[in-house]
Amino acid sequence: MRRYLAQLIFGAAIAVVPSLILAADPAKDLPKGQKNSLGMQFVLISPGEFMMGNLEGSDATLKAFSTYNDVAPSHLKDEQPPHRVRITRPYYLGKYEVTRADFMAFVKDTDYKTEAEADGTGAMGVDTEKQVFFKKRDPKFNWRTPGYPQEDNHPVVNVTWNDAVKFCEWLSKKEGKKYRLPTEAEWEYACRAGTKTRYYFGDDPEDLAKHANTGDSKGKTYFREWENSIRGDDGIIYTAPVGTYPANPWGLHDMHGNVWEWTGDKYDEEYYSKSPIDDPQGAEKSHLRVRRGGAWHTFPLWVRSSFRNWNTPITRYLNLGFRVALEAE
Repeated sequence: MRRYLAQLIFGAAIAVVPSLILAADPAKDLPKGQKNSLGMQFVLISPGEFMMGNLEGSDATLKAFSTYNDVAPSHLKDEQPPHRVRITRPYYLGKYEVTRADFMAFVKDTDYKTEAEADGTGAMGVDTEKQVFFKKRDPKFNWRTPGYPQEDNHPVVNVTWNDAVKFCEWLSKKEGKKYRLPTEAEWEYACRAGTKTRYYFGDDPEDLAKHANTGDSKGKTYFREWENSIRGDDGIIYTAPVGTYPANPWGLHDMHGNVWEWTGDKYDEEYYSKSPIDDPQGAEKSHLRVRRGGAWHTFPLWVRSSFRNWNTPITRYLNLGFRVALEAE
């Protein structure tokens, strides 16, 4: 009997060992942060599981944002259904959005011309004196000149998806590591940082004033059509220096607001209904690319962690930039 019990115990131990190995954290021995030769800082994002999409449901969301008269349930359809996602591999994500200084290093090293400069049509901008947005592209606007003041530590804007990809390719070659745009799933996983609320800090849109650079009462004094701005004042009208506002629980700044951020994924309104559980990569076929996070003139409904937006890969806009992912080695 003792020998039989010993065999059972020994056999159970053998059976447990592989599961322990599989359960080991692949990020355990990786540095918690990285810094490259440009001074760009990256935060380690460990593998994990989360519910992706609108967790409260479109009807509840629209009821909470009832002042948005031009929003129909169909506008939030692409956030449904909420679905389980597993991020199976560790990766690093930029602590900050890519800055003008970061992008300038790329331009100086390669003599790169953004699509706004190369195709002659320019980009979008602001007339700060008349306090209006230009409705179409103008050659006088590009990443250097969005029509409003910026410093080197502000996020770069007026860059297309193609421009962002070229930056990542250059950075990969320069640093000898794999840099890329994050997937949409990686982006939302990192933005939520373990939370299930509308924003990483909770559900109240008015709290955005303490946590993010979005459409607010100060902006509304300049742009009167901002009917859905928060009542609070985040202190800044246009882009803010990266890192001005508090980081989310995983150490990432400006995941809500400042500038919209390109992701690597192609966009499909129905993608969530067919998304794989493990490491979804976005639609296989689409002429659109996903952007996330909202910007300095975005209203709180559109800044939520689950909100999805999209543009063509040649779109350039005065509030659209990007954040870079670094693959863990």
